[in-house]
Amino acid sequence: MHNFQAQDHFADGAQYIAGRLTKGTSGTSHAVVDPATGDEALTYELAGTDDVDAAVAAAADAFPGWAGATPGERSDALHRFAGVLAERAEEIAQAESLQCGKPIKLSREFDVPGTVDNAAFFAGAARHLQGQSAGEYTGDHTSYVRREPIGVVGSIAPWNYPLQMAAWKILPAIAAGNTIVLKPAELTPFTSLLFAQAATEAGIPDGVVNIVTGAGKDAGERLVGHPDVAMTSFTGSTAVGKRVAEIATATVKRLHLELGGKAPFVVFDDADLDAAVHGAVAGALINSGQDCTAATRAYVQRPLHEAFVQGVADLMESVRLGDPFDPSTDMGPLISHAHRDRVAGFVDRARTYARVVTGGEALQHPGAYYKPTLIADAAQDSEIVQSEIFGPVLVVLPFDSDDEGIRLANDTPYGLAASAWSRDVFRANRATREIKAGCVWVNDHIPILSEMPHGGYKASGYGKDMSAYSFEEYTQIKHVMFDNTAVARKDWHRTIFGDR
Repeated sequence: MHNFQAQDHFADGAQYIAGRLTKGTSGTSHAVVDPATGDEALTYELAGTDDVDAAVAAAADAFPGWAGATPGERSDALHRFAGVLAERAEEIAQAESLQCGKPIKLSREFDVPGTVDNAAFFAGAARHLQGQSAGEYTGDHTSYVRREPIGVVGSIAPWNYPLQMAAWKILPAIAAGNTIVLKPAELTPFTSLLFAQAATEAGIPDGVVNIVTGAGKDAGERLVGHPDVAMTSFTGSTAVGKRVAEIATATVKRLHLELGGKAPFVVFDDADLDAAVHGAVAGALINSGQDCTAATRAYVQRPLHEAFVQGVADLMESVRLGDPFDPSTDMGPLISHAHRDRVAGFVDRARTYARVVTGGEALQHPGAYYKPTLIADAAQDSEIVQSEIFGPVLVVLPFDSDDEGIRLANDTPYGLAASAWSRDVFRANRATREIKAGCVWVNDHIPILSEMPHGGYKASGYGKDMSAYSFEEYTQIKHVMFDNTAVARKDWHRTIFGDR
């Protein structure tokens, strides 16, 4: 059984501003519901616009001191931060599983260790914010590039990976010398708040990391549109991302968007079938399919198609649904009953034009459980193939030629992630070149690492999380140019006034 008692941890409120927990001032209460049981885990006061203003003011006050710290000082603080997160790993894992319903083994072995590793990576990366080396490109001047922090960052994170998304937003921002106000999803605030508390415990100054937990229409839109917020980073659906972009554009903010996905899983006829079957089930069902990089569209070359469908169906039927805090549970519930019903709606509509091979129904259980689902015989232009479902649903389609397989993989508005399965290095390499996605795995699907960037093409957004590439999002690039001649009357002045 779990030991995380949210009411005790957050008795002082679910906002974290200037180094302390406070209560929201919106006048509206919100209940965090355990999706595995339907029980309330915490009722708290949502943030209002006044809370957002207070958090932004705290971040603005902290910015000069934090931006002025040396890279070594910021690095040391982030190393301590990684240590605190590691010490509190079990508490954080339990909080993540309670609010999300994800199996404890996923929280313990994926979400929390990945977040600790992110913190350790950015502790090192904080010392490597160089620009280009100096050079005399005109002959008469020395030029070099400075990287400078942007200011106050206002970020919005989703409910599917609240801990990791908090880390992906906060760590590169503060490693680069910015301060931040993060709005987590109101459904899942626990680990964002624990993350911010750990930052304070590690000695990161008050106001550098702030959390406002409120509704998107109130707290979210105020944060994005705030005149003192210099940059917005948003992870969520493409539809909401468009609204975020509209608001941010009005104040000419730096904008980073990580949006939806509909990842193709392309299996060529020379692939290891057993590996592809296991990879498809793992890639489709991670986090109950609530993952923007999850395998959702399997394109299988016709000689392997029937065997792949049967293998995936058999393996899906062996997946153990149950209590997230039971270490043997493979898959937990969806985030809410409303979301479960949304996923069920996609599948029920698909019955009219496709075949549900296995699954396709909710469990008779108080929690928001939905069985792993495999669908075949759908058309490429059907809703189940083209729309992001965000649940444990995989659709399988056949293809004949390699050209067709790659064309079908690219036939979607999204371009976040994909995988190609083949024993032929030339075939696989072609797929990595021609599939339009921010990440293309070969003979695997899902693994991520701190050293490599995450971000998409097309309607999946732009900009990168993780890796040193994320500093492109969170720093200003400044060209500095020194005259080396000490000549007062320069020759180029004559193009403006006087004669040569």
